[in-house]
Amino acid sequence: VPVLLFVAAPYIRRYVAGGQCTSTAKLEGKVAIITGANTGIGKETARDLARRGKVIVACRDIAKAEAAASEIRAETGNQQVIVKKLDLADTKSIREFAEKFLAEEKELHILINNAGVMLCPYSKTVDGFEMHLGVNHLGHFLLTFLLLECLKQSAPARVVNVSSLAHHGGRIRFHDLHGEKSYNRGLAYCHSKLANVLFTRELARRLQGKSQGRVEFTANALHPGSVHSELVRHSLVMTWLWKIFSFFLKTPQEGAQTSIYCAVAEELDSVTGQYFSDCQPAYVSPRGRDDETAKKLWSVSCELLGIQWD
Repeated sequence: VPVLLFVAAPYIRRYVAGGQCTSTAKLEGKVAIITGANTGIGKETARDLARRGKVIVACRDIAKAEAAASEIRAETGNQQVIVKKLDLADTKSIREFAEKFLAEEKELHILINNAGVMLCPYSKTVDGFEMHLGVNHLGHFLLTFLLLECLKQSAPARVVNVSSLAHHGGRIRFHDLHGEKSYNRGLAYCHSKLANVLFTRELARRLQGKSQGRVEFTANALHPGSVHSELVRHSLVMTWLWKIFSFFLKTPQEGAQTSIYCAVAEELDSVTGQYFSDCQPAYVSPRGRDDETAKKLWSVSCELLGIQWD
């Protein structure tokens, strides 16, 4: 058995690694924002995109972000890797980030909503939203809303939402969105990832309805795979499992491939409202295809954030 495992190891690793983004598209003169790009797949996405164009690293922890950006600048030779403070658990911080970005930059071509929390003990954001829903969905919903006009004016532009296979286990519990009646941290993560898929679907539908002919603005979601990253830090059990089974998990660089693919692949120029995994279209749960729930979630999200987005 050990000999068999030794022989099979490279093949197992190749299978675990999954799809690779082979696009050589350059992003000269283009600007990309990546949230949560100081660690994990966000950092690897930033590293790749920095070889192609200008990257804004949008993070809560400025010290970690500066360290990551410095490393990427040194490796890629691209000095246009810029750190900006963004705390998705605080709508004031999101608005300040957008305001500063719009004052300093004329264009935005790629917005990668990558940051996320997972398996948090019950807690709320500054604005009183359950943490998973607040950071993973509402924070990115507001950020996209605030940057939408800039994206439209910079078209062709792309919004890329990092969701998860976990969306299959999610439900949008409109009667208890903030988990005040019952809370399970695993399910809370699943619910927020389903919200990512539904937001992507509804955003694409609305944008398509307003565009004529060729799609100049696309929105797609993705599952990065099971990645060995810091995302499981809130669970001691998951942290240990991740260490034990790390051989069967993607590295952050492998996990970033579908994010990169959705951001740059030329064949996706007019593809919108889709869900990808391993750099190819993937199956969406029936709940993730429910247009009525998507519309209602959009409306409720606007209400919670105090915005009008028609």
